[in-house]
Amino acid sequence: MSTPFYVSPQQAMADRAEYARKGIARGRSVVVLTYADGILFVAENPSRALHKISEIYDRIAYAAVGKYNEFENLRIAGVRYADLRGYQFDRADVTARGLANVYAQALGNIFSSGAEKPYEVELLVAEVGAEPEGDQIYRLTHDGSVVDVQGAVAIGGNAEQITGYLTRRHEHTMSTSEALRLAVAALGQDGNGGAERTLTPEQLEVAVLDRTRPQQRKFRRLLQAQLTRLLATEGEGAAESPAEGGKADPGEE
Repeated sequence: MSTPFYVSPQQAMADRAEYARKGIARGRSVVVLTYADGILFVAENPSRALHKISEIYDRIAYAAVGKYNEFENLRIAGVRYADLRGYQFDRADVTARGLANVYAQALGNIFSSGAEKPYEVELLVAEVGAEPEGDQIYRLTHDGSVVDVQGAVAIGGNAEQITGYLTRRHEHTMSTSEALRLAVAALGQDGNGGAERTLTPEQLEVAVLDRTRPQQRKFRRLLQAQLTRLLATEGEGAAESPAEGGKADPGEE
């Protein structure tokens, strides 16, 4: 009978972390940043059906990169948690910090368990406040670590370079169009030092948590025609076009 190889706990954790990071690095990046009227989510995602950005609850949304089936399971679990807590207590008791804690425990338990592989995902959970000072963004990594983000952040394959680009240019007082153009320019950066890419509206998935929205639910998606106008003009009025400004995807409203 052969003797099994001994692997130290430190090496086992390092191997699992490396496995998860490689899976995440293959995904296209997602950017989340604050602006004057709320929080903007921008992903490079040409699919119209498989979303990386989703609403969780009234003032809370999330974005994810990595394996779709894994972050979709987490999205569904987050919606169930929020619905149950809002039903048992009060809608105001559902917070991004509480949801981030739930995700952190789930990801941490999976990562430290030897029974299954670690999840190849990174998440961003954001909550828009009544005032800009109340905005919250949390970044969760594959091992359950949580980071409280201020201003702007990126996750995915080229996250470090994109986050650096964003933080050097980001301002909390930016308009929707200014924030969108900054996010799209950041996503077009080449991590290998090559030429910058120009992303088109067809390649983008964009949503906002809009604190100025009169409805209880602050989440809405920006549709393709609206993105075209926002990227082409300096005007803020295009973001609130009566024809499209209040629309969301079927099932979102």
